[in-house]
Amino acid sequence: MALRKDPHPEEAAKQPSRRTHSADPAEAGRVCVGVVTGPQGVRGAVRIKSFTEVPVDVAGYGPLEDETGRRQFDLHLCGLAKGVVVARLPGIEDRDQAEALRGLRLYIPRSALPQPEAEEYYHADLIGLEAVLEDGTRVGHVRAIYDFGAGDTLELARDGAPPVLVPFTRAVVPIVAPAEGRLVLDPPPGLLGDDKP
Repeated sequence: MALRKDPHPEEAAKQPSRRTHSADPAEAGRVCVGVVTGPQGVRGAVRIKSFTEVPVDVAGYGPLEDETGRRQFDLHLCGLAKGVVVARLPGIEDRDQAEALRGLRLYIPRSALPQPEAEEYYHADLIGLEAVLEDGTRVGHVRAIYDFGAGDTLELARDGAPPVLVPFTRAVVPIVAPAEGRLVLDPPPGLLGDDKP
C-alpha cells in the first residue's frame, strides 16, 4: 500500500491523503495478490512476488486460485528472500515442479479483502475506471498504477493519443468514484500534453 502524496508537504497537510493497496485486477470479483517468480532451492519451494501491503499476507486470505479458478493452493510460508516471499505448495516436491509454476498468478476473491478506509483504494478498483475532466470530457481510462518513489501515478490509456502518466494526488484527481466507474481529473496546464503553443 502506498500513501498518496501531494506535490507539496504543506498542501498534503491540509488535505486528507489517499492510499492505494497493491493488488492487480483480474476478472470481476477476483484480485491477483501474487505471482510465482521461480523456484527457491531444490526441494520444491517457490519464490512469490507479493502484491499485498505486507508481503507475507499473500498467504493470509485462505486458499489461492490460479488464473482459471480451477486449481487452488494453500501456501505454507518458509520465509522472505530479497523482496519475495518463499513458500511451499502442496504436491510440489522438487525444483523442476517449482520451475513449472514460474509466472503462475495467484488470485483471491475480492470479497476476501478488507474494506478500504476512506480515501483508500485497491489498484483493482481503480484500473479500468474512465478518466474525465471536470466538464465531463473523456480523457481515457486507467490502464496501470505505478509507484516510482514519490507516490502513486496513474497511467491513462487514451483513444488516438499516447498514454499519459498522471500523479494520483487530490489536486490532480479530486474525485474518485469507483461505483460510478470514473474518476475526475483537474490537470495543470501541460500535464496531458495537448496544450496548444
